[in-house]
Amino acid sequence: MARILAIDYGTKRTGLAVTDELQIIASGLTTVSTKELITFLKDYTSKEQVELFLIGEPKQMDNTASESEVFIQKLIEVLKSEFPNIPNQRVDERFTSKMAFQTMIDSGLKKSQRKNKALIDEISATLILQSYLYSK
Repeated sequence: MARILAIDYGTKRTGLAVTDELQIIASGLTTVSTKELITFLKDYTSKEQVELFLIGEPKQMDNTASESEVFIQKLIEVLKSEFPNIPNQRVDERFTSKMAFQTMIDSGLKKSQRKNKALIDEISATLILQSYLYSK
């Protein structure tokens, strides 16, 4: 089997998480500068088999799209163009940032470590991927 790669897109940074080859365990991969995202994904997919890009879908509490949806739609178009053989799927990502922050507290990270926004993005991507795996 191939891996599933989750993307928690942000205009500055993008958190990434990936499954193992059996698609059982979700693990944080990294956080990359959004400007470098496509280059990173090209490099990663040249080394690892990826069968699905799982992209977070940010929504407001009333279920409408968030302001960042415009940027995510542009990303999806680029992904379809650059990676035509890897499908995209969306997953509701409401509350993942808050859950990621709480995860950091629960795991005993110091206050200074919890200010690391890149780590929050990576954990958020992992939570998106875990929610998808649980729903399968």
